[in-house]
Amino acid sequence: MSKPVVLTAPRISSELHIGNYFGALLPMIDMAKTRSDDFQINLFVADLHGITTPIDYSNVQQILQGYLRTFAAAGMPMDKPDVYIYRQSYIPAHSELAWILDCFTGMGEMNRMTQFKDKSAKLKEDRISVGLFNYPVLMAADILLYGAQYVPVGEDQTQHLEFTRDIAERMNAQFGDLFIVPKPVKQQHDFFGKDQGLRIKDLVDPTKKMSKSDETGRGVIFLSDTPSEASKKIMSATTDSIGSVNLDFERQPGISNLLQISALLSNETLDSVSEKHKGQTSYGDLKKEVALQVEEFLTELQSKLDAVDGDALMSKLESSEKAMNEQANARLFKVQKAVGLRQ
Repeated sequence: MSKPVVLTAPRISSELHIGNYFGALLPMIDMAKTRSDDFQINLFVADLHGITTPIDYSNVQQILQGYLRTFAAAGMPMDKPDVYIYRQSYIPAHSELAWILDCFTGMGEMNRMTQFKDKSAKLKEDRISVGLFNYPVLMAADILLYGAQYVPVGEDQTQHLEFTRDIAERMNAQFGDLFIVPKPVKQQHDFFGKDQGLRIKDLVDPTKKMSKSDETGRGVIFLSDTPSEASKKIMSATTDSIGSVNLDFERQPGISNLLQISALLSNETLDSVSEKHKGQTSYGDLKKEVALQVEEFLTELQSKLDAVDGDALMSKLESSEKAMNEQANARLFKVQKAVGLRQ
């Protein structure tokens, strides 16, 4: 009997930052280390999703390779047989299943997707692509091809997960058991934990999450930043005029964000870190402590990145993509046959 599948993928757009690392990548790698005896772990790079918005196309391969090397440096267990890393575009079934799902998706469903509205509002009209509009359908194909039951998604993508469940149930009702339906959002939260990791905020505007799309980069600590560059960003982080350190996301979002970063870097609970600094009147001292933690973290991670065995990584990638093509093509053929495209 096959194992239940846990699946996640960072969307390439630019370099990874510490929010991606601690919020998404590290929890998945920890799961690969501890739970691959019971689950198949699929971690892929969503390069097709990455080109749904404008990107430096000449730099895509470099970014993609950087993501893969980061998986390895962060401790992805390359020797475990049921842990797979792969590139989305190297599995053609993703695109073909997305097209078939398109043909069973109503325009009204896509028009209700709030993330498209949010992302398109930030783009000039001539840069808003059909691919961005169609993003949830490709995401559904990513999930349904492998029968993934567990998919860690943030609040901004829960609507996409619900769409995936809807299209799977709809096609199952019409054609029989084509797809394994992912677990509903509540069960996803129960499986991964409601918060799925702390959410690091932007250093300049701590009311919004840290994002790769930040054009200035001043509020983002990228994994490629030099330790001194990152330290300067921490020291310049927005705080407040209250003058006392407290964990209060509404009144003191900047201070609370620094406490979150410290908790993640020190592997302590947020409560213990906030209690240690509670009432401290010098924001500068807190910033210096967090800046030092960031410097040490980046120094260690970048050393691990330099030491990644490129041949071992490529071997794991090729074997994973071979296995994933086999799994994906089997599911795709079943769907093609159901809709009359194969005999």
